[in-house]
Amino acid sequence: MHLIRSVLFAIVLTVITVPYAFFATAIFWLPPMTRHKLITSWVPIMMWVIRHVLGIRYRVIGAENIPAGPAVVLSKHQSAWETIALQVIFPPLCYVLKRELLRVPFFGWALGMIPGIAIDRSAGKDALSQVVEQGRERLKEGLWVVVFPEGTRVAPGAARAYKPGGAILAKRAGVPVVPVAHNAGEFWRRNAFIKRPGEIVVSIGPAIDVKGVKANDVHEQAEAWIEAEMRRLFPHQYAGQPAMQPGADAGAAADED
Repeated sequence: MHLIRSVLFAIVLTVITVPYAFFATAIFWLPPMTRHKLITSWVPIMMWVIRHVLGIRYRVIGAENIPAGPAVVLSKHQSAWETIALQVIFPPLCYVLKRELLRVPFFGWALGMIPGIAIDRSAGKDALSQVVEQGRERLKEGLWVVVFPEGTRVAPGAARAYKPGGAILAKRAGVPVVPVAHNAGEFWRRNAFIKRPGEIVVSIGPAIDVKGVKANDVHEQAEAWIEAEMRRLFPHQYAGQPAMQPGADAGAAADED
């Protein structure tokens, strides 16, 4: 049954995404925020498909912690699911993503038509400058910015040092950081064709104020909350593993997969 659901999902995803990609390129002449609104109408359609075809539901804890104004979201990254779902959980947003994604047929073409933060991961420390420069512009435009501080999708229960780019952006832009934990990888694993039905739990933590706080402290607070929340909600993912020490890679630039 999981295989049948996954095959059907792949077919529906292709049937819906390809026309949207051509539509996205056809409206290049519209203002960026108008393009964003029109192109991201793809998201609620796909969330309906994910729920009714794959049988993947989700539940949000801590929605009351979402600030009124733009913020930087630091989220756990386990699957492709959250790149879709966070767009319906939070106000209009954009992602920090690797520039290579924009060359992916259809999906990347559409992605390139909406405001985002595309960075060159080979640029080293300059990648952080790209995140800050482009991120401040997106925040001024009223978009939230989502950063996956682990830099790539990480399997449930696996540990990877967090990168501080999101916290540095928030500090320099003067906006709060919103930490997010979830278990999407239990049902939709990285590069896995077969998805499993179930309920994903998304936990949104209290916003972290950046005023009067060093960026590295903001970074460590967000990492500590996310990792503690992951272990509180999903202890089975970490059975027999030691707690991860926050701030282990505070000097690295942020990137995203």
